[in-house]
Amino acid sequence: MIAGNEFKQRRKRLTRRMKKNSVAILPSAEVAVRNRDVEWPYRQHSDFHYLTGFDEPEAVAVLAPGRPEGEFILFCREFDATKAIWTGKHAGLEGAVDNHGADQACPVGRLAELLPGLLENRERVYYPVGASAELDGQIRHAINEIRAKSRSGTQAPTEFIVIDKLLHEHRLFKSEAELALIRRAAEISAQAHVRAMRFCRPGIHEYEIEAEFLHEITRHGLRAQAYPAIVAGGNNACVLHYTGNSDVLRDGDLLLIDAGAECDSYAADITRTYPVNGHFSEPQRLLYELVLAAQLAAIDTIKPGKRWNDPHDTAVKVLTKGLVELGLLKGKVGKLIKDEAYKPYYMHRTGHWLGMDVHDVGEYRDDDGEWRKLEPGMVMTVEPGLYIDAACDDVDPQWRGIGIRIEDDVVVTESGCEILTGAVPKAVADIEALMGESR
Repeated sequence: MIAGNEFKQRRKRLTRRMKKNSVAILPSAEVAVRNRDVEWPYRQHSDFHYLTGFDEPEAVAVLAPGRPEGEFILFCREFDATKAIWTGKHAGLEGAVDNHGADQACPVGRLAELLPGLLENRERVYYPVGASAELDGQIRHAINEIRAKSRSGTQAPTEFIVIDKLLHEHRLFKSEAELALIRRAAEISAQAHVRAMRFCRPGIHEYEIEAEFLHEITRHGLRAQAYPAIVAGGNNACVLHYTGNSDVLRDGDLLLIDAGAECDSYAADITRTYPVNGHFSEPQRLLYELVLAAQLAAIDTIKPGKRWNDPHDTAVKVLTKGLVELGLLKGKVGKLIKDEAYKPYYMHRTGHWLGMDVHDVGEYRDDDGEWRKLEPGMVMTVEPGLYIDAACDDVDPQWRGIGIRIEDDVVVTESGCEILTGAVPKAVADIEALMGESR
């Protein structure tokens, strides 16, 4: 859990970087309806959670630096004893102050009434412009109300700034408390991957593998996946975001499982690929060890001062050279890379930021348009792959229908990087040994 004082420090850090005489406004996530009167499990918007730790819908946070009555105003639902009988306890106005650090709590139904007073005589407003039609409308209405009183000397804000970039730069660098949650998500996800690997065998369905993964994370108290699991046997692995998870696993095929748990809103993201029957065929092993070599080389490049794109460039170089050696590409490695000749087999990038969102926020380039330099506290994935679809009739049949991806989560440290998901075997011998134990 993140301590309340850390949320307070996050708000202070944000307001210190805002221009003078500004106010920030953030809405909570809306409840999503699954069908008719059934709702999806509620997940708070990551930005809202990051600043408040308040995980209820129908809420708006206002940060008003210098306001005598309080700088953090939380608009939320009042406590409703009848509602609590049906859906459980909720904070109410008192809980918003006592448990979530609000200086002042107001009924969310009064936002339209009180917003003009919070905005008047402020020069600018930071908020997620265009993300919420309702909030856009409320701010527009408040501005018009203030303008209507202009002859009395009241001024309306004249500048509206998308808050995302300012806030997301903060989120990119993880605190020790955040890293602890990511490590927990990674640890439990790793155990779930090992469980799935042991369970795997010909004749079962992809969804049975998914069930093993879900069982393991759930029994440790992690009730949500960070994203829908990809459990792709055989040629299904060549569909990068395959989530059907319904086919039977066949003897002689590989299984790619890309799955991660979420711990208190922080994600893990792990991919492993292994033989359904526990033993790699020679073509499978050759391609697999090429992807693994690319991943290990990419991880070795990660340290402060390196550019974001360095791991990707390294992986591409290793993969392209290997594809030439295996006869899947022909030509000089440098020119093949320049021509992106590898892209039919490797069409995605080698990683992404990781945090509260599995594809986490944060700029990949600096203000000069250069790939940004890596710094301690950044968390990222490293996930090269190779995908040779069964329909690739211009390659030797031995390679067709093989999809491989290997993904780990790493945090940039002062001297290099720490692999957070190394507990899941990925060397050929280690995978075959583990899978052999259950046979």
